[in-house]
Amino acid sequence: MGEKAKNEKDDKEAQFEDHEHVEVSEELPPELEALMQTEPLKGLSEAEVAERTARFGKNEISEKKTNPLLKFLSYFTGAIAYLIELAFILSGVVEDWIDFGIIGGLLVINALIGFIEESKADAALDALKNTLALKSRVFRDGRLQEIESSELVPGDIVAVRLGDIIPADARLLGISVDGSDVEVNLQVDQSALTGESLPVEKKRGDTIYSSSICKQGQMLAVVTKTGANTFIGRAANLISITNEQGHFQKIVNQIGNFLVVITLTMVVIIFIYLLLRRKNEVDHLSKTDVFDVLRDVLVLTVAAIPVGLPTVMSVTMAVGAKQLAAKQVIVKRLTAVEEMASVSVLCSDKTGTLTLNKLTFDEPYLKPGFTKEDLLLYSYLASEPGANDPIEMAVRTAAKRDVPLLADCTGHTIPGFKVASFVPFNPATKLTQATVVDHHAGESFRVAKGAPQVIVKLVGGDDEATHAVNLLARRGLRALGVARTVPGTLDNWQLIGMISLLDPPRPDSAETIRRCEEMGVVVKMVTGDQLIIAKEVAGRLGMSRAILDANSLTDPDATDAQLADRCLHADGFAQVIPEHKYRVVELLQSKGLLVGMTGDGVNDAPALKKANVGIAVHDCTDAARSAADIVLLAPGLSTIVDGVLTSRAIFQRMRSYALYRITSTVHFLIFFFIITLAFRWQMKAILLIFIAVLNDAATLVISVDNAQISRRPDKWRIGQLITLSVILGCFLTALSFAVFFVARDVFNIPDDAGKQSEDDTKDGRMETIIYLNVSSAPHFTIFSTRLAGFFWENLPSLTFTAAILATQVFAMFISIFGINNLTTAIGGGWGVSLLAISLAYFVVLD
Repeated sequence: MGEKAKNEKDDKEAQFEDHEHVEVSEELPPELEALMQTEPLKGLSEAEVAERTARFGKNEISEKKTNPLLKFLSYFTGAIAYLIELAFILSGVVEDWIDFGIIGGLLVINALIGFIEESKADAALDALKNTLALKSRVFRDGRLQEIESSELVPGDIVAVRLGDIIPADARLLGISVDGSDVEVNLQVDQSALTGESLPVEKKRGDTIYSSSICKQGQMLAVVTKTGANTFIGRAANLISITNEQGHFQKIVNQIGNFLVVITLTMVVIIFIYLLLRRKNEVDHLSKTDVFDVLRDVLVLTVAAIPVGLPTVMSVTMAVGAKQLAAKQVIVKRLTAVEEMASVSVLCSDKTGTLTLNKLTFDEPYLKPGFTKEDLLLYSYLASEPGANDPIEMAVRTAAKRDVPLLADCTGHTIPGFKVASFVPFNPATKLTQATVVDHHAGESFRVAKGAPQVIVKLVGGDDEATHAVNLLARRGLRALGVARTVPGTLDNWQLIGMISLLDPPRPDSAETIRRCEEMGVVVKMVTGDQLIIAKEVAGRLGMSRAILDANSLTDPDATDAQLADRCLHADGFAQVIPEHKYRVVELLQSKGLLVGMTGDGVNDAPALKKANVGIAVHDCTDAARSAADIVLLAPGLSTIVDGVLTSRAIFQRMRSYALYRITSTVHFLIFFFIITLAFRWQMKAILLIFIAVLNDAATLVISVDNAQISRRPDKWRIGQLITLSVILGCFLTALSFAVFFVARDVFNIPDDAGKQSEDDTKDGRMETIIYLNVSSAPHFTIFSTRLAGFFWENLPSLTFTAAILATQVFAMFISIFGINNLTTAIGGGWGVSLLAISLAYFVVLD
């Protein structure tokens, strides 16, 4: 009867819950499985190695290098570039060497800015190669020898020991170099590959992955996959296929396409009209006549094309990159500066990015009568001095920090205590033990530290402690039990408490996430770590805990649209591999969103490359640094907020410049199109070039203008931009015609219609009046295009105002006093009043 009651009581005792560790695993195809039957201590023969090398290639990641010359020439492509190049060729054909030089110079400068800034980047595959092990110990022809890791083939037997970088994907055989069974399983750090914060235990039959690091134990393994077929090789392959045109390039090309179409249409009509007019004047068109007409039209084209658009954009971004560099944010791809302003979703890796990637002492479970200091002191006494184990390191660091007595201790010399004997950790017993002499009390006692199950059993069971450990485990925390013997005995144990360990969030992660969300950027966690750990960290960071596992991304029954909706509504994903991270970014982009990605490991590299803006954090791997567009040199994520604010300021400057530049092109084309066809009136070629070069040079200083930073992610609304530009351009055209008619009909200034520049009867004043109007009126509209609201809401910077005004005051002076072969003097009254009208008109337009 008593036995039965005791059994019932045992049944009701609290049980430790098992939490399954989800491991990345994949089936080997049968043809590869057949190659795994190598005799462990004999290895492959030279003939087998040669045959397999021919079949599988070398154990290295091959790379596709871009020819630097081809890369440089790629900066001469795009709608605006083609139009500028056409003008460049035509100016050579008609022997207009001044234009030829100016246009050629601008083309080369723009290409050089892009090429120099970006050639510092793109070493992604080089860096991935550098994470691979260089030498390996392998059995071949019956003896253990050291070979280059690149020579490994599937079926090779490699020896793995403490500190080794794993050279290829391999399956553990459970035996050591002498053929005996191993007693200790391997502990492998695969955080850079999978994002798991803790080393993973690997036993016989498990797969170890290329580039992970062995932290404990030694064992033989048979190579299963090499080179591009390994886990890390597939990540490299994903990087090499991700080479899409940037978001910003698409925008510039759309603006370019619009300008090219209207410019070519109007210029071709004017060319045909002028040819027909010339034919009427002379009976037979000579080559010289055609060239003269072509030269006039060409000048109009060059002046209308925003030759400086790419250069101004590049300089604005380069200045922004310099400002970010001062805040320890290094920009590798220049256009990322602009794209960051439009990012509305930021996917972030967890381990090492949102967290510190080191195990740290968390809130412990304590038995009544004991304090946190007691728990740490006893756990320190039971610690192995100098052990390189992450758990031992975490316990010793916390004890030295929080227990005043231990602050200056080294090893086991602790004031008032002497460790008489120490039993190190043994995989069979799963604990460490020490016998300690307490000099104050004049007695000895024993302490033990180890797996919670072992410690609870040592003290004779404790349901409350078991429940506490289960609660910690459900939250993803690693627990360790600590016990000591009751005073006066050496074999009667009492529980002190449970240490809990976690890879904690970085001090500034929660604040960064909060500030990002205030600015309209949603942060999602994407991690290779376990789901329970991801949820715990998300809770501590103030994020919602709607985190899904990787299966929700590979659901065969869901369409791409449904998967994209899942990505949109989830707060993150856990237990993912590099392909999944890449897929999350791809699905979010399919929703039309601009996606940022932050990460530090090899497993983040494909997603960093795929994202619109990839951000590699402080202390990241070479692979992540190379795949990213932006690299943070300071620890933590707070500099991301600086990056977003700076990029939004730059975006506003570029948008205002684009609006101004399209407006002035539209004004220029409409005005000269109508006045040439309707009134047979033309302006001197050199004046047209003067307007274009002076005004574009002045707008370079927009890169230092004050900008109004928006509270939401910025967007290029091309339709809105072009519509607004056309409306403003029409208003400016109306002003130019008003000036023309008032000068001609009210002040009786001859319009010189149909007269050539070299005609002696030409008055020339109308040309100067129109020159000053066409130069100043559009140029001053930049003061209104720089803001969505009224210009006085955020006044322009002093440098910017000075540069804009200086060019137009210069234009006014050359108009007032006149310059031989350039402008005819119009006097102070006309000069000052034209400039005043232009300034007043910008206020009206605003």
